[in-house]
Amino acid sequence: MHGSRTPDAGISRKQFLAAAAALGVAEATMRANPAAAAEPASVAAAGADGHSLCYRGVCYTVGAGETPATAYNADRMREDVRAIKERLHANSIKVTGDGVDRLTTTAEAAARHGLHLRIEPTLGDRPPQEILDHLAETGRYAEQLRRDGARVELSVGCEFFLFVPGIVPGDDAVERVNNLSSGNYDAQHMQKELARFTARAAKTGRSVFRGPLSYAAAQDEDVDWSLFDILGIDYYSYHPRRQDYVRELRRYLRHGKPVTIAEFGTCTYKGAPAKGGMGWHMVDYSKKPPRINEPLVRSEQTQADYLSTVYNAFEATGLYSAYAFEFITPDAPHWPNDPHHDLDMVSYSIVKTIQDTPGAPDSPWHWEPKQAFHTLARHFARAGSHRTIEAPRPGSLS
Repeated sequence: MHGSRTPDAGISRKQFLAAAAALGVAEATMRANPAAAAEPASVAAAGADGHSLCYRGVCYTVGAGETPATAYNADRMREDVRAIKERLHANSIKVTGDGVDRLTTTAEAAARHGLHLRIEPTLGDRPPQEILDHLAETGRYAEQLRRDGARVELSVGCEFFLFVPGIVPGDDAVERVNNLSSGNYDAQHMQKELARFTARAAKTGRSVFRGPLSYAAAQDEDVDWSLFDILGIDYYSYHPRRQDYVRELRRYLRHGKPVTIAEFGTCTYKGAPAKGGMGWHMVDYSKKPPRINEPLVRSEQTQADYLSTVYNAFEATGLYSAYAFEFITPDAPHWPNDPHHDLDMVSYSIVKTIQDTPGAPDSPWHWEPKQAFHTLARHFARAGSHRTIEAPRPGSLS
């Protein structure tokens, strides 16, 4: 995306990522290389000591916003970052989105609060070289922050197969999702082009940034992790038993590198965790305002319980870091007395957007914590300053 442009009116970048993951699109990369999907006979035990994560945080998306009222606002962002540090008790933040100015302004604010930074530029649906140039500009700034003393890692992007033109057929993310879900693509070509662009992105990142390098992959995406210092996964699985999460997560340890959960989360209604990344799919965005077409039952407890369960699994597996998706979704406001228009129910945010005048595009608004916010705050506060896994040195695990 470029500026305020989105793949489809009313549907965010993350919703497309979630849709692709839930449709099993990422599994197409494994069909191109079946051996990559095999569960290893033994799993590397390094770091799997059941202690607290090294870094615990939340994703903070810096999009342009869909209305003037929800447009990026630096003053509001600074208050959000303060809350993430002081009220959520996070020790890290993932700053993601497009627009170098928004990314760097937010990263600087987080660094001033002493937060560890995972910076992940996600410009999409633009020519590949433009995406790499956007990465390079962001990476140069990340390097300056690192040299100034901030704790920074750079993720070169996420799930390239969906947002970089030329990997999967389609002029934009909408067409790519449709082609992937209908099988209208060449799996071998897809894997070849995905590997090629990922290598280009890694080379671009290394050329401007000297700190730890990472990438955020779909759960079954086939990635050459030798290119990176930290393995990143967007994780939206659902299992009835916690041990099934641990069993699934351990396969990522086989690469012998620190593992970060670059995103994890669920929506705010009963049954949402079982829908994984498709928790939002019952919204008709062609309506104004968008309308939820199914009789959902709002449940902040459901969201909080899921986040607590998977967070415990991350700790039990001995992962490096994890970032809840996401802090806030301003364009999905909470309408407490109108379940057909309570878009916060189908958002993944841990705070709810409250408009002074529900439904008015220019309405002032504020946010209030959901139960998930308080649940994560307790986990993060309990973990405190315990650091059981050291940050990787660039190239030290290649």
